[in-house]
Amino acid sequence: DILDRRWLTNRGDYVIELEQRIAEMTGVRHCILVTNGTIGLELLIRALDLRGEVIVPAFTFVATAHALQWQEITPVFADIDPHTHCLDPRSVEAAITARTTGIIGVHLWGQACAVNELAAVAQRHELKLMYDAAHAFGCAFEGRMIGGFGEAEVFSFHATKIMNTFEGGAIVTDNDVLAEKLRLMQNFGFSGYDRVVYLGVNGKMSEVSAAMGLTNLESLDGIVELNRAHYRRYEKHLASLPGVRLFKYDERHRANNYQYVVTRVDAAAPLTRDELIAVLHAENVIARRYFYPGVHQMEPYRTKMPDAGRTLPHTEQVCREVMILPTGPSLSTDDVDRVCGLIRSALEHAGAVRERLAQREASKT
Repeated sequence: DILDRRWLTNRGDYVIELEQRIAEMTGVRHCILVTNGTIGLELLIRALDLRGEVIVPAFTFVATAHALQWQEITPVFADIDPHTHCLDPRSVEAAITARTTGIIGVHLWGQACAVNELAAVAQRHELKLMYDAAHAFGCAFEGRMIGGFGEAEVFSFHATKIMNTFEGGAIVTDNDVLAEKLRLMQNFGFSGYDRVVYLGVNGKMSEVSAAMGLTNLESLDGIVELNRAHYRRYEKHLASLPGVRLFKYDERHRANNYQYVVTRVDAAAPLTRDELIAVLHAENVIARRYFYPGVHQMEPYRTKMPDAGRTLPHTEQVCREVMILPTGPSLSTDDVDRVCGLIRSALEHAGAVRERLAQREASKT
């Protein structure tokens, strides 16, 4: 249909339809589709006129900080709540200086930040508040869909996300003035056929990506239900294992996409998180450390802020312990059972497993 219409990009019918659908789903007035979530963050940061220092978590994908640093704004890392893995408002408030202009909260694992507390901090100190909602499409907080918090929120529609457009993203907001500015910015500043009125870039989504997004929306509810079933099965199998804790979702908020099966492997486990991952990888199970070793330990931040870890104890602990297990529509119930069986067996034979891993490492050298 796209080829027949000969309208491949520049805000065609599919982009318009997907923007309308997402705005309706999230309960906001405006959705601006963009080429990817990182560009969405960069555009929003610039549209909000953030500068100086902006407070962010270090337990996030590096794009959250890069979107600031790329525009010569200093990301200042605050610690996380060890239970939610999202920004701790008390740590945020302690990090505010005379140069602070904003806060970027990151909703993790589909669970919302402490939105009310962060809003109060932002209001007290007259700071702009925005959210990186890359994990949180289709999720809610206290019955309100994520998308309408702060000045605006940014979704990622990368191929790895539960809702994808191959590559893509969206900025959603109820702020009419901000939305108008963002539309100018993501299309070179054009206001009309040959009239440029603002500084902008090419941040537009193509028609084929929007068509992929509309197709994904058709099956989104079914994927969420399947993810939830996988989560419940992991919960059942892993409950009795020493030192392995499944991240608990707050069911009061009614909506979560269950895209991530998050576990923490603590000191009570017979094997470390990294040893368990090595076992799973050897069996072709793609388990992952997430946001390891923390953005503050990545460049250029590691060099610029060598002492950042001293104020991020919860971040560093979670980075050492978090393990993400496979889920999604490509996994069967038997697959989930097999993964859990491998973890159980590895823990029950921890001594032999550790010896085997040591032998393998020695053979590499």
